[in-house]
Amino acid sequence: MKRRTFVKNSALAASAVMAGPSLLARNPKQDIILGHGKKRYKLDTKWSQADITKYPVKDCHEMVQDSKGRILLLTNETKNNVIIYDKKGKLLSTWGSEYPGAHGLTLFDENGTEVLFICDNNRHQVIKTDMNGRVLLTLDYPKETGEYTKAEEYVPTETAIAPNGDIFVADGYGKDFIMQYDSKGNYIRHFGGRGETDAHLLNAHGVCMDFRDPANPSLVVSSRQQMAFKRYTLEGKYLSTISLPGAWVCRPVIKGDYLYAAVLMSASQPWKQSGFVTILDKKDKVVSNIAANAPEYEAGQLKELFQTDAVFAYPHDVCIDDEENLYVAQWNSGQVYPYKLMPVS
Repeated sequence: MKRRTFVKNSALAASAVMAGPSLLARNPKQDIILGHGKKRYKLDTKWSQADITKYPVKDCHEMVQDSKGRILLLTNETKNNVIIYDKKGKLLSTWGSEYPGAHGLTLFDENGTEVLFICDNNRHQVIKTDMNGRVLLTLDYPKETGEYTKAEEYVPTETAIAPNGDIFVADGYGKDFIMQYDSKGNYIRHFGGRGETDAHLLNAHGVCMDFRDPANPSLVVSSRQQMAFKRYTLEGKYLSTISLPGAWVCRPVIKGDYLYAAVLMSASQPWKQSGFVTILDKKDKVVSNIAANAPEYEAGQLKELFQTDAVFAYPHDVCIDDEENLYVAQWNSGQVYPYKLMPVS
């Protein structure tokens, strides 16, 4: 989806009303337990202890946990683009005022030193920084590909970093190509893009490395408008499609044996604050949905997914910490801080 079309639709979304009464309103004093099977969680909507008047957010786009256990939130609010918490929600620090289109946040351990990669929609750039925000590398629009004539055609949304430092950039609001660079920012190749074959993408919103099969590492890419993830080799060869009917999936996040993803909205309730979170196992099967219907397969095909509990508006990312807690950041959802979900047995 082109960025301007997405923004137009989001204006309609901002005035939409949740279908049915909010689960939060119906259960003001009871624990809210969400999910299915072994992936069930207790909801905490008041996790963040930051003062919203001093540390505001616009869109809470993405979150990561660093080696110190801290939770980093990326927002496109230029008073504090990066907000850093402990796991209990206590505000530790903030930085950043130069990222008006802050969208993608990836953490990478570079030979024992952690670094961040920020995708900025407005600047049409990917920026690598240290953990305090000092800029280390900037990637401009990929004119080397021959696919772009100006920066405005390129709207990067996410990165994934290979063990050797290669940088994969998803142009999720531009032309839907995946660009690959070496660790110094030298162009290697591009693949994906729009088209009619399975190897093509539509709204390549997120990307991540998948090493759960050590002998066959792969790249998982969101094709959000096609309601699917697509798997490629690290050289860009298409391998397979993971169909998720009904789910506008954002970036894939892998922790342990599972793949987690925020779902921006349900296809059956477009632009009506109908998002949820989905969890897939190592075999690419959905095993739990948070605030959505239980996954059901018929003849090997997943039945349509949709929001059942009005807990989230437009979830945009999920972070899984070292204790298996989930943190959900939301886009265009009333400038709310992230929610925390704690696993229950």
